[in-house]
This record gives sequence, structure tokens and C-alpha cells, in this order.
Amino acid sequence: MTAGQSDRILVKGNEAIAYGAVDAGLKCYFGYPITPQNEIPEMLSVLLPEAGGVFVQAESEVGAVNMLLGAGACGVPAMTSSSSCGISLMQEGISFLAGSHVPGVIVNMARGGPGLGDLGPSQGDYFQAVKGGGHGDHRNLVLAPATAQECYDFMFKAFALAFAYRNPVMVLGDAVVAQIKEPVQRVPPAGAVKAEHLQFLVRDQRIEGYGARGKTAAPRLLKSVYLAEGELAERNRLLQRKYADMRKEVLFECEDVDDAELIVVAFGSIGRTARGAVRRLRGENRKVGLFRPVTLYPFPDEALQKLAPGRRFLVMEQNIGQMMEDVRLAVNGVSPVHWHGVMPGLFVSANELVEPILRVLGGQSGSN
Repeated sequence: MTAGQSDRILVKGNEAIAYGAVDAGLKCYFGYPITPQNEIPEMLSVLLPEAGGVFVQAESEVGAVNMLLGAGACGVPAMTSSSSCGISLMQEGISFLAGSHVPGVIVNMARGGPGLGDLGPSQGDYFQAVKGGGHGDHRNLVLAPATAQECYDFMFKAFALAFAYRNPVMVLGDAVVAQIKEPVQRVPPAGAVKAEHLQFLVRDQRIEGYGARGKTAAPRLLKSVYLAEGELAERNRLLQRKYADMRKEVLFECEDVDDAELIVVAFGSIGRTARGAVRRLRGENRKVGLFRPVTLYPFPDEALQKLAPGRRFLVMEQNIGQMMEDVRLAVNGVSPVHWHGVMPGLFVSANELVEPILRVLGGQSGSN
């Protein structure tokens, strides 16, 4: 779709994910239903076959992620989606994707937890997403949308990163991002390249011809098991070099930070809610700003380090304190880091975040 067509649509974040994935060149989707992300497979079951792709409702989340591994190994733009406990079931497969050097896109519209929790919003999957989640020393690239428009746009970014680094990319939202309904411009972001073209940039990864008779090309074997002496160590060194290279992909958003005495750090749905609180206080001439990480991995630690001298930080997140650890590591003791947590399952307004900001501005503790 190009600009100039009837491209403005009113959709939920989940539906924007589906439209964005198809427009980005998705060819295969594998998934299993779980609230609050069900509109993603529901929409893709219609949109993807119409676009010439393949939709499969897997028998389980374990089956879905292993189908994703197989499609990615063949160079096919593929994705899966789930929510929290479903993503937990996928962790072994996600580790296999990383260990096998295979691209794949995973969407997690998180729900309250731990356990089955509830269907409300939560950012309690931060550690699982950015610290690997599964076994072994692996990393996911992680994007955190805050709007339905970003849900659409980030699908192009997710496929581009997955193929550029041959690595799993996670788009991490929650029930608010999933269910909020907003206008979306159904137009590819500037410079976007469709995933169906990206796959040929990494043709050497494909396993076509392996074991087939009459093929002149050397077999290509993708694997995550390395049993020879020193072989696994070298594989991990390669992966660590790749993860270091990912640091150039860091994305973040700043608002009113230049003269701020206090900077609120928040991502995803809480980031958009905190923006409303910051803007209200700015209207009252309070020196407060907003820093919203867009990539949770790589985390924008260098940007926070540059902002740290002479300022204080207040981390706001809908969990019991996860991103706060990365902010403290980034600031490295140069500035105080306070925290305000919104318990998973609750819906909060911008007005409810004003008081904790004022409390920290007044010199009181920001813990909650």
C-alpha cells in the first residue's frame, strides 16, 4: 500500500499488528489463541491467505514456535504471537532460534501474572523479554510499541532486524496496547523494505538442498548443538559479537528533558500514560521530562548516562520493579533513581501518575 490511497483505518493495536505484518511481507504465521492477543491470529487468518501467505493454527505454543524455527531456517518471513504464559511455553524454541542463527518475529501482548493472572495490562514480562527468557546466553531484540500506529510500523522494523541479525525479534506490548483503538496510517514507514525481499540478503542461511540427491551445492546445516571441543565456545563468541553489533539499533524518545530536574522513564502503555502526566505538570511550569525506551534490548543506556548529571530519575512501570534495574545500571550511581510501580492488572490514568511525580519532585521517596 502506498500513500494517496484510502490508507487511514481505525483499528485496535492487535489489528494494527496484523495489518503491519502482512504489509511488511509476512508469508507464514503460526499461533495458538490466548487473550488479550486473539485479534492478531483472527485477523491474520483472513488477511494472510488473501495476500498469498499461509496461516496455521498450531496445536500449541510449543508447536507454533517450532514451526517458526522451521520457516525461518528456510528464509521465509514468519511470525508467531501469544501472551505471557504462552510465551513461556515458547522459550525453548526461542533459544533454539537464537542458537541456530535463524530470524523470526514473536509478538507478546502480555497479561497480568504470575501464573494465569488476569486479562488486564502488565509489564511483568520485561525480564523474560530482555534477559533472554530461555536457557543459555541468548538475546532477543525487543521493541516496545505504545500506540496502534507503532504496532503497525514496528512490524516492518521487526522483520528488518530479524533478517539483518538472523535473530529472534520480540514486539512486547500489553492489554492496553493490544486493545486500544486508534487511527492508523496503513502506509509503510519511510525506507521500509518488505521482508520478502530481505530473505534473499541472507540466502546462505537456507537449508535448501540439504541431503537432496543430485544437488551440486554444499549441504547447509543449521543447528544449535555443538559437541566438539571448543565448538560451542566459538559459537557463543560469534553470538556475543552479534549482540554487541545490535547496540547500534537503539531507539528511544525524549520529551522536555533539556531543562528537566526530574526525568520520568517509562515504556509501552505506561510510557504513553506518563506522557500525559508530564505534559500536565509542564503546563504548571514543573521541570519534569519524559524518556521512553523504544528498544528494550538494546537498552538506551548511553543516552541515559548523558542525561544523568544534575538530574533525578523516576522509573514508572507496571510490574514490581524490572526496568528499574537497567536504569540504575545505566546511571551507575551518578544520579538518584526512584521508582513507582503500578500493580499488574490495574488500569491507570495520567492523573493518577501526577502525584507520585510531585512526591519525587518534592524530595520524597519514589518507591511504591
